[in-house]
Amino acid sequence: MKTHFKAVLPLTLAALLMAGCSGGKDDAPEQAENTASAEGAGHEDEEGEIDLTPAQIKTAGIEIVRVLRSGGGALTLPATIEGDPQGMQVVSAAIGGRVVTLTRNLGQSIGRGQALAVIESREAASLNAEIEAARARLSLSEANLRREQRLFDEKVSPEQDLITARTAATEARIALRLAQQQVAAAGGGGGNLNRIAIASPLSGQVVSRSVALGQTVASDAELFRVANLSKVAVTLALSSTDAGKVRPGSDIEIVSGDRKSIARIDFVSPILDETTRLATVIAVIDNRSGQWRVGEPVTASIRLAENAAGKSSVLVSLSAVQTVEGRPTVFVRTEHGFKATPVTLGSPSGDNVVVTSGLTGDEQVAGANSFTLKAELGKGEAEHGH
Repeated sequence: MKTHFKAVLPLTLAALLMAGCSGGKDDAPEQAENTASAEGAGHEDEEGEIDLTPAQIKTAGIEIVRVLRSGGGALTLPATIEGDPQGMQVVSAAIGGRVVTLTRNLGQSIGRGQALAVIESREAASLNAEIEAARARLSLSEANLRREQRLFDEKVSPEQDLITARTAATEARIALRLAQQQVAAAGGGGGNLNRIAIASPLSGQVVSRSVALGQTVASDAELFRVANLSKVAVTLALSSTDAGKVRPGSDIEIVSGDRKSIARIDFVSPILDETTRLATVIAVIDNRSGQWRVGEPVTASIRLAENAAGKSSVLVSLSAVQTVEGRPTVFVRTEHGFKATPVTLGSPSGDNVVVTSGLTGDEQVAGANSFTLKAELGKGEAEHGH
């Protein structure tokens, strides 16, 4: 049954609104009736229209939102902020020993190559001693090479002795570099022969520390985690159907409370996980402002590619949709208030739903508290005998 009705704001709600504006005086109902009548006098009646002034809309708490238009809609999923895989690294002990120095606490900054801790052990002493021995052998071999070169120039020593001296000096240099690289692989010099410094492999912040001063640690034990949080990431698991609508470079919106970031999809896996049969999608977010924390739950909305017909999709918030006379209806903002507009709905997309007919995508509609308009529309119909 169609509703041929033009609802001027009912006196019950109008009185409340006007009372709020006039401080609750006894003549508020009369003022509300006069105001409503004046508003309705300037235009012709239209089916399903409700007259409201901007002040009344604000007082009633009705949110006005713009209809969304997207290539193929939006896919909204819960997600978690993660560290950028290339900006997070575990720092472990290459050799076992006792921790004698800790230079950084949780949250403190560290530069690449700077020491995080110093370990004291016999193995460290052995590695450092090998450097000293290799350096001494090199010094001796170079002195011998200079002597053989001088004797060869004076035609006192044969060329074979000179070649042997050169070979020995070359081998000594190689041995010294090898000893130095072994110490570097273990962390670096710790000041004393029996100490090795554990250096940070990248610049960033210490986000985890699992060692205490004086603790004895085994080789390969995790000591720290260092993260460069200027970039963070979100990883999503999508069905094959949804993943087919996402492309590298697609926009993704990350939201948590009043914080928001726009990023782009960096990776869409061409392979489904064998267990979950889902595709991995990764987006990296600029976090130089430091507003995102690793492990924080967020909502991720991906703008999907256009549909097969190449047309854009129209979406409205689920809170904007009400059922009137058995049909999904949204209240479109008009010059004088709102007009109840029947729509045809498609698939939901997170907090939104696709509208396949009834809207063009250029409208503004009532969002939160739109149920108030539905109630007023019902009151008006009852008053007119529908």
